[in-house]
Amino acid sequence: MTIRLYDTRAQLLRDFVPLDSSNVTMYVCGPTVQSGPHIGHVRAALSFDILRRWLAHRFGRVTFVRNVTDIDDKILVNATETEPWWALAYRMEKEFTAAYAAVGILPPTYEPRATGFIPQMHALIAELIDRGHAYAAPDGSGDVYFDVRSWPDYGSLTHQGVDAMEPAADADPRGKRNPQDFALWKGAKADEPADAVWPSPWGAGRPGWHIECSAMSKRYLGAEFDIHGGGLDLRFPHHENELAQSTAAGDGFARYWVHNGLVTVGGQKMSKSLGNFTLASDFLDGVDPLVARYALAAAHYRSSLDLGESTLAEAEAALGRIRGFLERAQRSGDDVEAAAVPDAFAEAMDDDLGVPQALAVLHETVRAGNAALDRGDADAARRALAEVTAMTAVLGIDEIPGASEDADASASALDALVQTMIDQRAQARADKDWAGADRIRDAIAAAGITLEDTPDGTHWSIDG
Repeated sequence: MTIRLYDTRAQLLRDFVPLDSSNVTMYVCGPTVQSGPHIGHVRAALSFDILRRWLAHRFGRVTFVRNVTDIDDKILVNATETEPWWALAYRMEKEFTAAYAAVGILPPTYEPRATGFIPQMHALIAELIDRGHAYAAPDGSGDVYFDVRSWPDYGSLTHQGVDAMEPAADADPRGKRNPQDFALWKGAKADEPADAVWPSPWGAGRPGWHIECSAMSKRYLGAEFDIHGGGLDLRFPHHENELAQSTAAGDGFARYWVHNGLVTVGGQKMSKSLGNFTLASDFLDGVDPLVARYALAAAHYRSSLDLGESTLAEAEAALGRIRGFLERAQRSGDDVEAAAVPDAFAEAMDDDLGVPQALAVLHETVRAGNAALDRGDADAARRALAEVTAMTAVLGIDEIPGASEDADASASALDALVQTMIDQRAQARADKDWAGADRIRDAIAAAGITLEDTPDGTHWSIDG
C-alpha cells in the first residue's frame, strides 16, 4: 500500500508516510464566519472529508482538526447593533455546520474557535519576537508584525520572492518595516467594539488572521503534523504566512500541503467578494443530499468544478444507477457480506485521491452486478453487492445520518401507492382484463416508474 498525494509546496506527487502510521494528523482551514456558506465552502470541506475517510480506511485513525475563525475584520463590519459580532459569528458557524452535515461531511475530531486560543497566540508571537522574526510597531499602536525579510524561506510554499509580492493588506501599514510584513497582532482601534479586544504584552487588540492556525494546530496536533489542507485560494497569503511563522518559531509544522480546486461559475472563481456565489442553502434546497454530495465529489479534488445546469441531473442519474442495483440485489433478503473494496478502486484512491477513477470502478461493478442478476448468478451478484456497499461507504454516498427520516416517510407512502397499483394490475391480468392492466401499467410509466416482473413478484423503481 502506497498512497501518493500532490504536495503543493514540493509541486509534485509524494508518497504519503505519516509520522505515526496508527494516527494520521490533519489540519484544515475552516470558515471565517462573517456570512453563510456558499458551494465553494462545501466543496472544499467535502474534498477533505473524502481524504479523511480514505486515510481512515487505510490507517485506521485520523485526528482531524478544522478551525473556526470567529474574530475578523469582515465579521466586525457585518455585525449590527442588534446582532453583535460574536452573535453573528455563532449564527454563521451553525449555518456552516448545517451545510456540512447536510451532505454527510463528518464532524472534525476537534473544531477550535480562534477566540479560545489567545494565550497560545501570545506565546507564539513572543517566541517570534525573541528569535528576531517579529517586532512590535514603534508607534505605540499595539500592532505586531512578522518580519518577512528576516526569514530566508519566506515564499517557499508558493515559490515567490519577497520583492515580487504585493504589500500585505491585512493591517494598517502605519508601523511596518516592510510593506510585505503581515500582522500577528492588531492594536485596538477606537471605532471597533470594546468586547472585540484582548489585553496583550504589546497593547490591547486582537489576533491577525494567520497566527490563529499556527497556534491551534500546535495545540491539537503538536509542533509537526502530517497534512495541512485548504482551498487553493488560501495558498497565499494565508498558508504562506502560517508556514513562515511556525517554522521561524522552530516548529516542523505541516509535512504535506494539500489544496483543493475551486468552484467556478463560467470559468471564474466563485467568491463572496465577486458576488457570483451560490449559497449552500439555495443549492441544497429540495435536493437529495446524496445527489448533492455526488455532484460535488465527482470531479478530482484538485480540479476546478464548474457548476452547470446539468451537474445535478448527471449526479442524480449516476446515483440512481447505483441505487437501482442495490435495490435489485438486496431483494433476496440475504445479509450483505463484508468485503474489501476492489483493488482497482483502492489503486485509484491511493493515487492522489482519484475519485473519478474510483467512481468508474464503482459503476463497472454495478454493471457487472446487474448482469449477474440478469443471468441468475446469485454468487456473483452477492459479491458485487458487497463490493458496491464497501465502495459507497468509503465515499460517503451510502447514507447521511439524520437526513433520511423525511425521505423514508415519503418513500414508504409512495411504495404503498405503487404496490396498490401493482396489485390492481395483477388482478386485472388474472381476470384477463388486458386493457385494464395496460392502463395501469401506462399510468405507472407516466409517473416515471419502471416495473420489473420477476419469478418472485413485480418490483418497481424510479427511472434514473
